[in-house]
Formats: sequence, C-alpha cells, structure tokens
Amino acid sequence: MIISLPKNVAYIIDTLYDKGFEAYAVGGCIRDSILGKKPNDWDITTSAPPEIIEKTFEKTIPTGIKHGTVTVLIDKEPFEVTTYRIDGEYLNNRRPEEVTFVSSLKEDLARRDFTINALAYNHKDGLKDYHNGLSDIKEGIIRTVGNPDVRFTEDALRLLRAVRFSCQLGFSLSEETYDSIKKNSSLIKNISRERIREELNKILLSDKPSKGFLLLESTGLLKYILPEAQAMVGLDQRNPHHDKDVFIHTLSVIDNAPKNLTLRLAALLHDIAKPETFTIDKKGKGHFYGHEKAGVEVSERLLRRLTYDNETIAMVKKLVSHHMMVFSSPKDSTWKKVIGDIGRENMPLLFSLQKADILASAPPHDLDKVEKLKKRTEAIIKNGNPLYIKDLEVTGEDIMNTFLLKPGRHIGDILNYLLERVLEKPELNNKNKLLNIAKGYIDKNKL
Repeated sequence: MIISLPKNVAYIIDTLYDKGFEAYAVGGCIRDSILGKKPNDWDITTSAPPEIIEKTFEKTIPTGIKHGTVTVLIDKEPFEVTTYRIDGEYLNNRRPEEVTFVSSLKEDLARRDFTINALAYNHKDGLKDYHNGLSDIKEGIIRTVGNPDVRFTEDALRLLRAVRFSCQLGFSLSEETYDSIKKNSSLIKNISRERIREELNKILLSDKPSKGFLLLESTGLLKYILPEAQAMVGLDQRNPHHDKDVFIHTLSVIDNAPKNLTLRLAALLHDIAKPETFTIDKKGKGHFYGHEKAGVEVSERLLRRLTYDNETIAMVKKLVSHHMMVFSSPKDSTWKKVIGDIGRENMPLLFSLQKADILASAPPHDLDKVEKLKKRTEAIIKNGNPLYIKDLEVTGEDIMNTFLLKPGRHIGDILNYLLERVLEKPELNNKNKLLNIAKGYIDKNKL
C-alpha cells in the first residue's frame, strides 16, 4: 500500500532517519488516507527522544514535552512529533501519571485506543499494522486495541470517542467494544465537561448525528452527559401531529438540519422541555404548552454546564424560543420583534430549524408556512422597517435634552416604549411624533 505523504511530513521523517532514528506518520492521518479522506493534521511518531527532536529542527515548541511531544514548525505549519512511549498508571480515568520512552514502534502502537488509529506509515517500510486495523477499516469496525475494559478504564474519554468515530465514519462498534462501553459507561463522569462538549460537537456535525445519539442512549452514556435528553426517550407525544416519540423526533430534526453547530444544538434542544410540560387532555390528546419558553431555561442550564460560549448560548436560546412561531401566524409587530431579537442575518437559521421540525413531524409536511414567513421577513427588511432602538428617529440624548431628564434606566424604558409603538406603526418613526409620544409616556409615568 502506498500513501501520499505531504512534503513537510516526508521531510521530518527523512530528517530523523538521517539522524539514525525511525519515524512514521501515525494514527488518524493514516486511517483517513486509507479511507480517501483528507486528514485534518499529520502526527509523527519516532524513536528519537524529545531533546534530539528539538536539536534537529530549527523551530520547535515543547507542547507536551513531559509525554514526549514536540511541535515542529515547517514553513509555519505545525506537526506534532512524539517519541515512542508506553504509558504508566492512569490517573482519574484520563491521563497516565508518567510515560516511559521506548525504542519499539510495536510497543508504542499497542497503547493506542482503537485498531483503526494504531497504524503507522512511511515510504521506507510501508504500512505498519500490528492490530489488524486495516482489516477493521475495510470491514467498517470500531475495535479497541487489546482488552476494551482496560482501554476504557485507562481513559474514559475513549467511551465517547468510540461513539463519535462510529458516527463520523459510519462504522459499527464491535460486539466486545459495545458491551464494554455499556459496562463502563459511568466512567464518563470523570471526564471534563470541555472534553465532552468537543466530542458532542463532532457528533452533531457528522453526516448522520442520530446514529451517534442512538448509540449514546443504548450504551448508557446519554444519561450521564445529557440527562435532559435521556428524559425524552420513549415519551409518546400522543398527538396526531407527531408519529415519533420526543427523542426520535428530535434526532430526526437534527439530521434534517444543515451542518451548522448552533443550528444543530438548537435542533437538539428545541423540544428539551417537553417532558416537564407534558399534559393530556380529557380526550387523551397530548399537549406541551409553553415548552419552547421552558426550553430556553433548560437549554441555558445545559449549555452552561457543558461550557459553551455566551454567543452560542444566546443564539440557541433565541432559536428555541421562537421555533414554534411558524404555527401561530404572528402579527407584523410581533414578527418584527423576532427579527430584531434574532438578527436579520440569523433568520435563515430559524427557518432551517422550522423546516427540519416540520419534516420530522407526521405528514403532511406543510413547508409553505415557513416560506410565507420568509417572504414576510424579506418584505419587512426590504421596506426598511425599524427593528431596533438605533433605527428610531430620536436618540436618548434627544429625549434628555428635550425633557431635561438625567441619564438612567428610565431613558431606556422610554426608547423601548417608542420602539414598541413604531413596530406597530412604522409611520410614527418621525422625530416630532416620537417626542410627542415620549411626552405622553413621561407624563403618565411621572418621570
């Protein structure tokens, strides 16, 4: 088998050989090359100790020197070069307390997580495959290197990585790997929220996220990392508009949504509060009154627990809050508030979520509702209708100067009141008219 190595990777490998050491491209880059995918990065393993790597190349960064990793910069491009090693005792099911450098590639590959990642290659020796990784790639199997219980106990993040690889690559978990994940699923509690978030993001951005979430649920991982989603499993909606339980419906919405992390997070969370808002009427019909509003609170709590950034949290909350408006035929003033809240540039995210939601519900799938909202939105934006306080023909300074008011929260209250009036009647957006309306508000509220 011949794998095309980038010239800078080949240069690092050849340079280390010239110094009398072995070196190979290793891990995911070899797996992806075999699969015909473009690797995101190229890692190199070598028999050279870290100090030799640092002396051999002009520009290096000691990124993980304790564990034998030196980042080599070639033409400003970083490559992680790691000395062959075996791991010592693992701490907290995550990191080895210490590592021992060795001179054997075979020993180094034996410590790796999955057979498909335990592959090494260079142009001199070809493919090194001591654990049948090539066979597992051809058969589409995720299998641990050695005893799965040992691999998962060493590093519990591997539990989630196994699911993620299965989802990303479209591979199946081997029976012994699957059984071991179920057996050891509680160990995921020892993994940092940041690490869990990153794996979750990769599942969400895969071609078919539903496969990953079904595996998370069946292996027992879901209840530890997303207990709010676990509550949706098996919840019969008992409603003619839905032909799936809440969990399966949610997975279908995620699959239907375009590959955008914020959008797919909103798809995951759009019905997250249905379990707590579920009621059944006298006719046996299920309802979830206010689930979108309750979902905003649940979404924020969940996303903050997983350490998402404030910008992502804010947008997901807005999408969850407004996703049901496609069914309510909102009046123009209400819809303008939604556009102002979400932002003109982000409205396609809301429409994509609404489409995905409709397609995941029981037929018929009336997408015309979304198209009508899109056309209303385009008309509002094209007409230049005011949507924000900054669009008003008066400013806070105008109000303070005209009515001799001091700065304070009351100025914002006045401006918000004026915006409410203008959203209802755009023709009121005139300085004199707005100042007259402001005077009435000030007199009424005795400001």
